[in-house]
Amino acid sequence: MATPTHPLMAPIYLPGSEPFPPGTTEEEKEGYRKMAQWTKIGADFMHYCPTKVVMAGGLGFGLGGVMSLMSATFALDDPLSRANQELTKGGKTMAVVKDMGRSMYRQGRGFAKVGALYSGYECVIEGYRAKNDHWNGIGGGFCAGATLARNSGPWGALLGGLGFAAFSVAIEAYMRRVPAEEP
Repeated sequence: MATPTHPLMAPIYLPGSEPFPPGTTEEEKEGYRKMAQWTKIGADFMHYCPTKVVMAGGLGFGLGGVMSLMSATFALDDPLSRANQELTKGGKTMAVVKDMGRSMYRQGRGFAKVGALYSGYECVIEGYRAKNDHWNGIGGGFCAGATLARNSGPWGALLGGLGFAAFSVAIEAYMRRVPAEEP
């Protein structure tokens, strides 16, 4: 049988059963097999819900801290105020650094909570439905928004859920859009 010349007619191999490059020794083949096995283990690990939740919480904490650090530069106290005149330069610096650190931690914790809640709900919904589509993100957004607004009563939780779901729709539409073709 002749080898197909058209790229769409090329043979299809299952992952892990691709042929090795010509001239590959048995030692190199074994190395390729081990690398493929570890790559599969790493890819499987990334699909576990606890991994997703921890990663979303950690990245949310970091993002919240960076956002707070940027906004803290605009919220510095007036240097000519009477409370700041009583401190030395080093004391003023330490007060500003401590205040910025507290603000970074507080806002980072809030972002981590939002990221972990959203990711957790989305992952649970995806596992329950056994589908990966935009409805998982919308449902996860609604549940996360309702959970975050639960202390404001049922109407507040409903509105919080709807607001977060609407934001999730916008993010899903942006993330799943088809890129425009280049001329």
